[in-house]
Amino acid sequence: MTGLNQFKNFTTNLAATDLMPALFMGHGSPMNGIALNEFSKSWTDIAKSIPVPQAVLVVSAHWFTKGTRITAMDFPATIHDFGGFPQALFDIQYPAPGNPILAKETAELIKGTTVTLDHDWGLDHGAWSVIKHMYPLADIPVLQLSIDYTKDAHYHYNLAKELLALRKKGVLILGSGNIIHNLRLMNWEMIQGGGFDWALEMQETFKNLILNKEHQALIHYDSLGSAAKLAIPTPEHYLPLMYTLGLQNENEQAVLFNDKAVGGSLTMTSVQIM
Repeated sequence: MTGLNQFKNFTTNLAATDLMPALFMGHGSPMNGIALNEFSKSWTDIAKSIPVPQAVLVVSAHWFTKGTRITAMDFPATIHDFGGFPQALFDIQYPAPGNPILAKETAELIKGTTVTLDHDWGLDHGAWSVIKHMYPLADIPVLQLSIDYTKDAHYHYNLAKELLALRKKGVLILGSGNIIHNLRLMNWEMIQGGGFDWALEMQETFKNLILNKEHQALIHYDSLGSAAKLAIPTPEHYLPLMYTLGLQNENEQAVLFNDKAVGGSLTMTSVQIM
């Protein structure tokens, strides 16, 4: 049975199911896609701890577009959107199916903007480097929703709320980025672990805000002081978090995992909404 037909049957039979969790994954280096380490192990473990999704919708830091797009092909390509890494990383293919029906349904759910059905992108490393550890058989449909770079965090937070119906239909919505991400300041001698003082300060600030559901402060991250400006010099890795938080209901809690600083200026902190 194709992924396309699986989703069609699921929306008919299980529309009243409990909500799927929503996730934000700190994906870090593309090498995590092939490494067996503490981060990739937790991705494997989290997949075993939640219901098997009917499809996965990824909002990745690495698909930044003017306007909003969603992949709508039967079989999205594996994109190697990086350079300077070992050939083994470029050899990776993640042949998960897409789901054109789900893509169209998702586009129609979003009323705040026009969503373009995209047949050219595929799965970038923000998607496949994480999902290949979660679902190594590549038998679950995977789609990507792009991030409109012309819009602010508040816009993306509100757009996420329009996707809530997908959680009721067994779709796992997964933001993929890094809450603190400043590659210009990275110290490769600290790549196994450790953060600069300002990064550790902001790590604690962000964690407390997430756990206390202080979403407005997280939306207006540029008002959190000079350390926040170092933590988020550009927004693309932070904005996927807005999609995860925007999907949180009043009765749901956030659980943190992979809460570690690496390279001085990057955190792998990840969030599960459940």
